[in-house]
Amino acid sequence: MSAPASFGSTVALDPIKPLSCTPLCKKSMIDCMPTSTTRAPRRDAAANREAIIAAAATALNEDIDASLETIAARAGLSRRAIYGHFATRDDLLIDVFTRGAARLAALLDPVSHPDALVEIALFGATLWAEVEHVRVSAALAVRGPHRELVGAALDPARERLRDTVQRGMAAGRIRTDLDLDTVTRLIENAAVAVLDEATSAKLTNEAGHRLVMLAGLSAAGLGWREADALIAETPELAFQEVAA
Repeated sequence: MSAPASFGSTVALDPIKPLSCTPLCKKSMIDCMPTSTTRAPRRDAAANREAIIAAAATALNEDIDASLETIAARAGLSRRAIYGHFATRDDLLIDVFTRGAARLAALLDPVSHPDALVEIALFGATLWAEVEHVRVSAALAVRGPHRELVGAALDPARERLRDTVQRGMAAGRIRTDLDLDTVTRLIENAAVAVLDEATSAKLTNEAGHRLVMLAGLSAAGLGWREADALIAETPELAFQEVAA
């Protein structure tokens, strides 16, 4: 047995060994702790916002009264996460509708044809092809309580339509018994009416495509036989199924 150390002398202590994570592991607990690089990455705020908007568009098409819980579930997020981006459900709806309206305006911008009547029919066909899968929310965006807020996003498309109607009137192709702005509104409202009809009657894509053109041409002053003949003899107006 070794002699005890005298008072004031220095005692050599064994270094403290780090604890292991398990009895058989030779690594320290610090070495075995997961680093930040092993954590599952969180979606950033921008990605979450886009996921919420996309989920809302889909849910609202199925049920215009879809709850925030339903939308959150579709987005793979919590209801609290939605409130992190939108203060109220109405704020979310306005964002969805406004984006949709702006997209429609951008799609209609390049549509052009020498015949104003064909151009109006093409406007309708383009509208249908884009909003067939969100026709409920599109109709409510134009006619519903958020109409004024969403309307600004549709202004460019309305101006395009107005210019086309004016050109058609000057060429004697579009009715002149009513003023320019009234005819323009009638054509726009005819397209929205088709969205409503599509919802209640569950129209096929092809039937909706034809109906929206017939409605617009009728509002422009054509009889149903004339409108039907114009659609039949104009290749650009033929229905083409778009792959999902």
